[in-house]
Amino acid sequence: MRNLASTFGSSRAIALAIVVVLVWVRAIDPTAIEVIRHRIFDFYQKFYPRIYVPQPVAIIDIDEKSLTRYGQWPWPRTLVADLVDKLKAQGVASTGFDIVFAEPDRMSPETYAKGMPGLSETARNELANLPDNDTVLARAIAGSRIVLGETGIHQVGEQRDISFIPETPVATLGGDPRPFLIKYPGILGNLPVLEKAALGRGLFSISPDQDGIVRRVPLVAMAGERLQPSLSIETLRVATGQDAIAIKRDEAGIRSVVVAGVEIATDRNAQLWVYYTDHEPRRFVSAADVLDGTVPPGRLNGHLTLVGTSAVGLYDLRSTPLNPVMPGVEVHAQVMETILGKTQLTRPHYAAGVEIITAVLASLFVIAFLPMLGALPVLIMGAIGASGIAAGAWWFFTQHLMLFDAVFPLVTSAAAFMVIAFMNYRREELKRSQIRAAFGQYLAPALVESLSKDSSRLSLGGERKNMTILFSDVRGFTALSEGFKNDPHGLIQLMNGLLTPLTNVIIARNGTIDKYMGDAIMAFWNAPLDVADHPAEAAAAALAMQVAMGEVNTKAQAAAELEGRKIGKLSIGVGLNTGDCVVGNMGSARRFDYSVLGDAVNLASRLEGQTKSYGVNIIVGNATAKEISDRFALIPLDLVRVKGKKQPEQIFALLGDETLLKSPEFGQLSALAASVLAAFRRQNWDEALQLMDSGQSMAKSLALDGYFAVLTERIELYRKVPPPKDWDGVYEALSK
Repeated sequence: MRNLASTFGSSRAIALAIVVVLVWVRAIDPTAIEVIRHRIFDFYQKFYPRIYVPQPVAIIDIDEKSLTRYGQWPWPRTLVADLVDKLKAQGVASTGFDIVFAEPDRMSPETYAKGMPGLSETARNELANLPDNDTVLARAIAGSRIVLGETGIHQVGEQRDISFIPETPVATLGGDPRPFLIKYPGILGNLPVLEKAALGRGLFSISPDQDGIVRRVPLVAMAGERLQPSLSIETLRVATGQDAIAIKRDEAGIRSVVVAGVEIATDRNAQLWVYYTDHEPRRFVSAADVLDGTVPPGRLNGHLTLVGTSAVGLYDLRSTPLNPVMPGVEVHAQVMETILGKTQLTRPHYAAGVEIITAVLASLFVIAFLPMLGALPVLIMGAIGASGIAAGAWWFFTQHLMLFDAVFPLVTSAAAFMVIAFMNYRREELKRSQIRAAFGQYLAPALVESLSKDSSRLSLGGERKNMTILFSDVRGFTALSEGFKNDPHGLIQLMNGLLTPLTNVIIARNGTIDKYMGDAIMAFWNAPLDVADHPAEAAAAALAMQVAMGEVNTKAQAAAELEGRKIGKLSIGVGLNTGDCVVGNMGSARRFDYSVLGDAVNLASRLEGQTKSYGVNIIVGNATAKEISDRFALIPLDLVRVKGKKQPEQIFALLGDETLLKSPEFGQLSALAASVLAAFRRQNWDEALQLMDSGQSMAKSLALDGYFAVLTERIELYRKVPPPKDWDGVYEALSK
C-alpha cells in the first residue's frame, strides 16, 4: 500500500482500495446487497410495469361470492368435482389447482354416517353404499386435463409416503441440474386416489426473497429426490399434451426450462423473474359463476385455468413489486401470461460480471482523472457517464426485458469520487492547519485565516518581493543578564514579559515574526501575504513598540522589587529598512524555517545597531523614509557607510506619527536638525555646536538630545583629528 501510495498518490491508492473492497463485497453478494439490487429492479417495474394484454389464462376464483353461495371452505369434493366437470364443459385447455387435497373429505357419505349417531341402520348402510366424495372427484379429474397442486415441505418429519405419486419426466441437457435447484426435503401431496387420476402435478410453493417480496418463481425444484415442475409449467405441459419437460444448464447454473418446444430463460436456480402487471380483475372468474353456469359462452374456451382463492380469510396472499397484497394464484397466472406472451424478465448469467466491469472502469476513470482535471470537470463527465449507465440499464429493461443493476457501478464510482474529494479536502484542511500552526504565532489572526483559506498566496521555496524588515534589540542586555546569572529562570521570565507585548504589537500591525535571537526580534512585512503600505505598517509598529516599553518597564520594576532585585530601565533600539528580498522556506532537508534573505535585511540589522551610535530609538533607511515621509515625523541623521557595505546610506530618526509631523514643535526641530547637519558637513563646527546648544531643550522634548550629544562628541574628535580634505560627509561605521 505504501508503494501504491507513493506511485499513484495516497488519495488514488485509498480510492482504489475502496473500489477493490466494494467489488469483493459485490462478488460475494451478501443479503444486504442482494436486497438493494432487488429494490432497484422493483423500481424498474413500478415505473414501467407490464401492460395487461389478455392471454388464454384465467383464474377460477373461490372468492367471497363463492363462499357466500356454497358455504365455507373446504367444500365437499363432490362440489369440486362438479366444478371440474363444468370447466371441462367450458372447453378449458387444462386446469391447475392452487390447492392441495391432502386429507379425505369429511363430508363423504360413509364418513358422515359414522359421525352421525342416531341414524337408522338402513340409512347408515345406504350412505355407506354411496360413492366416496374423493372417488367422485377422482373420476372427474380422470376425465379432464387436471394438474394437482403440491407444496414443498421444509421439515423432514412432515414427509409422507409419495412413492405412489407419478413423476413428470424431466430431461436434462448440459449436466445435472440438481446442485442448482431449490430444494425441499419432501412434498405434501394429494390423496393417492386423486394423484393417480391426474395428468400432472406441480409445486405451487413460492418462496419470497429476504424482504418478503415475490419476484421469482421456481419453474422446477427438488422435492426430496424428485425433480418437480411448478404448477404453472405443469399446467402448460398438460395443456399442450407434452410428455416431459427439459432443463438446460451450463457451468454457471440453470439456463432455461423447455416446455412444448418453448425455451424459458431462468436464473441459475431455475427461477423465472416475473414481469408483473397490477392486479387485474379481468383475470378472475368467480367459481360460483362456473358452478351456476352463468359464465358467458366461450369465456374459458381454450384457456389455461387455475383454481385458487382471493378470499382474505383463506390467507393465500403475497407481496409483489407492484402490490403489497396479491392472491398467490394470481402470481402463478402472471407466470403463465409472461411465458405465453414472451414477456418474462431475464437476468443474464453474465450480468454480475458486466456490472462489476462497468463499476471498475467508471471508478478507474474517476481515480485517474479527478486529481488531474479537478472535481468540476470530472463531476460533469461523471454525470454524463452515470446518465449513460443508468440510461443503458433502463434501455435493456424496457427494450429487451433484461435486468441490469445500474446502481452498483454508480455507487462504486461515486465512492471513489468521494474518497478522492474527501482526501483532497482533508489535504487542504491539513495544509490549512499546518499554515495556522506555522504562522499562528507570528502573524495576525486575520492574516492567518486569510492565508489558510487561500494557500496559493503563499509561495514556499522562495519568491522575490519588496518588503520592509524590522530588527529590535534590548539595550545593555549583557549587563542585564549578568544580574541574573544565579537566576536564569528569572531572566527567561523577564524576556518573555518583554518579547510578548512587542510581538503582539508587530502582529497587530500585520507583521510576521521571523525569529527571536535572545533579546532581539526580527520581523518583516508583505510576506507571506501582501500587506498594503507595508513601510507605514512597520513604522507604526516600531513606534508602538516604544510605547509598549513603558508598560514593560512598569511590570519589570514591580517584579524586581518583589524579588529584592534592582534592574535598570529597559529600552530597545529598532532598525527599519525596505527593499527587494527573497522570502520562503529556507534551511535543510531536515529542518527549515520561513524566512527572508537579502541586502535590505542586512542593512536593517545594521541600522538597528546604529541606534546606539546615534542616540535615537528608531532608525529607518532611505527607501523606507521615501515611502513614509509624508505621514511620519522623520529627522535626517547622517550619511553612513555601515560595516560590510560600500555604498553609504541616508538614515533617518523616526520620532513619531502624523500628529507629531504636523506639530509646530517638530517643524522647528526638523529645520534646526537640517541646519545642524548642513553645518556639520561643511565642517563648520562652531556653527553646528551653537545651533545644537540653542535647540537643546527642544531636542530633549522630542528625544533627539542623544543625537545632538553624539554629533557634539564627534565634532570634538574632528577638532583633534580633522577629517581628510576630500571628506564627503559620510560616516564610516566600524561596528555592527
